[in-house]
Amino acid sequence: MNPKSSLDNIRGKKILIIDDDTLLLELIKQVFCLQGALVYTADSGAKGLQQFYLHCPDLVILDIMMPHINGFEICRLIRESSDVPVIILTALGEKKEIIHGFDCGADDYVTKPFNPDILLVRAQAILHRAALPASPEKVSTYSDGYLKIEPRQGRVFVRGEPVKLSAKEYRLLTYLFQNAGQLLTIDQILDHVWGWEYRNNVDYVHVYIHHLRQKLEENPQQPEYLLTEYGLGYRFEKKLV
Repeated sequence: MNPKSSLDNIRGKKILIIDDDTLLLELIKQVFCLQGALVYTADSGAKGLQQFYLHCPDLVILDIMMPHINGFEICRLIRESSDVPVIILTALGEKKEIIHGFDCGADDYVTKPFNPDILLVRAQAILHRAALPASPEKVSTYSDGYLKIEPRQGRVFVRGEPVKLSAKEYRLLTYLFQNAGQLLTIDQILDHVWGWEYRNNVDYVHVYIHHLRQKLEENPQQPEYLLTEYGLGYRFEKKLV
């Protein structure tokens, strides 16, 4: 990890850490404080939500197994009002649990035990992506009577009704649409949407494509826009109108 790049990227950012393990909470706090971040902590889900609404952090790091209200539910509640990046940090490492975390709106999923340097790199990558400006000038408006994409306004419609997409979903859709008709490999998608640090996380792409199909396709089981090139990647196909 390049320490300077982490300092440049994380310094001054507001980071909220929610974990009922107070020793681990303090450890993670120190890791980010040493990078110049402004860190808030909470040792329960209820306190974490209070801190979230009070401080409007730039990044949330969230445990799952907590009493009363678990991390999955906290993530869902955060997603109702915000696209703030969320990293789930948990001992739950089964594939179904990871997928459930993404279904709840998480941007990344790190399992315990973890390397603090790796957590910093993941946080750095997410904050970097969140800070990137949109590039709507590369994309014209698309409309075929069913699906409409307005990149300059950051809006998507299905049958004239607005569709709510998370920041990550919108970034993925825009990247595919910018390259309509072209095969984009899993590695290309991960590099552009998540960052090179995520090269081994192929499930991220599959889960988010699934989310987009559920929201955009008339029949998600037989997609017309977000097409799979089996063993290779995905492509966006425009309809002929």
